[in-house]
Amino acid sequence: MKKKVLFIDRDGTIIREPEGFQVDAFEKFQFVEGVISALKTIASWQEYELVLVTNQDGLGTESFPYADFIGPHRLMLEILAGEGIVFAEECIDRSFPEEQSPNRKPRTGMLTAYFSEEYDLENSLVIGDRWTDVELAKNLGCKAFFLQTGEIDVQAELSVSTEELKSSIRRVVPDWNSLLADLRLGVREVSVRRTTAETDCEIRLDLDGSGISGIQTGIGFFDHMLDQVARHAQLNLTIRTKGDLHIDEHHTVEDTALTFGMAVDRALGSKRGIERYGFCLPMDDCFALCALDFGGRPELIWEVDLKREYLGELPVEMVKHFFKSFCYTARCNMYVKAFGENEHHKVESVFKAFAKAILMAKRRNGNFELLPTTKNEL
Repeated sequence: MKKKVLFIDRDGTIIREPEGFQVDAFEKFQFVEGVISALKTIASWQEYELVLVTNQDGLGTESFPYADFIGPHRLMLEILAGEGIVFAEECIDRSFPEEQSPNRKPRTGMLTAYFSEEYDLENSLVIGDRWTDVELAKNLGCKAFFLQTGEIDVQAELSVSTEELKSSIRRVVPDWNSLLADLRLGVREVSVRRTTAETDCEIRLDLDGSGISGIQTGIGFFDHMLDQVARHAQLNLTIRTKGDLHIDEHHTVEDTALTFGMAVDRALGSKRGIERYGFCLPMDDCFALCALDFGGRPELIWEVDLKREYLGELPVEMVKHFFKSFCYTARCNMYVKAFGENEHHKVESVFKAFAKAILMAKRRNGNFELLPTTKNEL
């Protein structure tokens, strides 16, 4: 079997990168939060060969003496080795950026041994905190985890990056625990399209997103509610629904809910490691409760008295039907209760409570082998 490799950056990824960038003294040495436990877990899987890949500008010159570097570096390696974390190879480039060294990351001069039949580069990964790490992944023919531990505005950088570079990112992750979950359980990102004689609904969902949404259903108030779900559940959610609005809004709302539920169910995957349950939420004059269980059985209990016929272009009777349809394809049961004076606020508080319930229930708790049930199936 071919070997898979994790090519791991050092400064900013394993140890914190200080002001001035060089870890040239023991007092500057500090591990990134969560890295030791994460790498220890990864090493225990015995699935990946670990390779350290780092640029150390001018190492060995008067501006960065080797003696200043080696003490903290050896300490890092000794602490990691004490936890069973050993690098198969250390690839350290000592050049300055202007020298254009073929060995300097993102170039692959130090890594030519891995372009062989012995290694599975397609399923290997680069882990780093800079765009040079993403470029290295592209040059190696693999994907990168972009670990957002520093001050780089990733979303701003993504907006000006080439599509080729973006396609080399497996995931932008906020910390090592999130990276560990994605590495073990997979990226929870899906695309679902459902087409009938009445509607055409296409949804792209990243269950571990940051609240970025693009909703177009043709019903303004409905779009506003789904935007709230994406933001408060921290989903990246794109919905494009074309429905027979010339007849009425029923099919558009229903089929959007059914497709959204399908997307959530597929993104949850095996459901191993998730919290499963999840929310009470006050909003102005209203209070809403949404208790949710991704337990595999659809059910909706609805205790919300809505008095208006329409909110914008959305028939109020379709609010309950949205949640009923979602429960059916997401295979979840839900209890919804809300009261208040303003109907707009009441419905919005329900959608926000729903979003917070998803946020709570989807969360991976760190025990990635545990299925949260005694039935051995969800």
